[in-house]
Amino acid sequence: MNNESELRIRYNDITRGVYFIGTTPPKSDTPIEQVESIAEKLLERVSDIDFDGLIVYDIQDENSRTSKPRPFPFKTTHDPRLYSSLLQKKSSRPVITYKSVGQSNAEDFNQWADQAWQEYGVRDLVLVGSPSTKNQVSLPLEQAYQTLVNNDNNFFIGGVTIAERHARKGNEHLRLIEKHQQGCNFFISQAIYNPQATIDQLTRYAIECQKQNLKPQRIILTFSPCGSEKTLEFIDWLGVSVPEATSLRILNADNPLYESIRICSNSLQQILDAVLPYNLPLGLNIESLTNRKEEIDGSILLYKLLRSTMDSYLAKQELGNLLQAKK
Repeated sequence: MNNESELRIRYNDITRGVYFIGTTPPKSDTPIEQVESIAEKLLERVSDIDFDGLIVYDIQDENSRTSKPRPFPFKTTHDPRLYSSLLQKKSSRPVITYKSVGQSNAEDFNQWADQAWQEYGVRDLVLVGSPSTKNQVSLPLEQAYQTLVNNDNNFFIGGVTIAERHARKGNEHLRLIEKHQQGCNFFISQAIYNPQATIDQLTRYAIECQKQNLKPQRIILTFSPCGSEKTLEFIDWLGVSVPEATSLRILNADNPLYESIRICSNSLQQILDAVLPYNLPLGLNIESLTNRKEEIDGSILLYKLLRSTMDSYLAKQELGNLLQAKK
């Protein structure tokens, strides 16, 4: 097992994108041999696409965050480290593992991290704080970053970025800079259905980095297809901002899944057009929010579409840099 994160090297090359498939571990009542076959099935589905790695989420019961009922009942899953380890071995690609830290204390979390590195081969981690300020938090996110930075193992550390939070508070760009100072070297967005909120946040971040003479960190933009009213309810429940006209477009379409793919494709194009002048290092993460076959297949189609859009953006960025250098 490599003692260094492969992604760290790739992330530093800003002339290329980084591309991920997001997934969740199987439910905890799934027999372990079935977990293996689920991992194999996922990798088979994505075998004909070129991706850099996978992202495994740490699913938490977020009922404290909202009073709305959860559209799909919460069920615990297998340890994300276990599923990450399986996917990494079977795909020979890096896997980013999410970890929700609110309920740990520093000592337990440090042990968890040692075990993640030594037993599960985890090299790349994204830490997630408490879903609600109402929750009692044993380990604040800032302290969790510090614990990981001080850990003997050289983790490549990431954080989450939420454009909806920027739309409400106007300070997400400053949070990114602060998180970078605490040890974060990349950020992964929540699913995007409101491109303007993301454009506002990325533009603010780019300008603030220029102002402070800081190197912007890589931001991975997440997109997820939506094939039904229930999935749309779940997207809303997760706190993703979906403009009313967008919801209506999906729900009234002859084929809601393909309409949502068109919307996501258009959203990425809008974001890239808006941030092209700022030379931000970006990436893509495509996920399916349900295990419905139609939506999983839709996410693979979405990946292919968005990847070609991102590649085109990078080519334009490179051309702009070459022209700038000749001046």
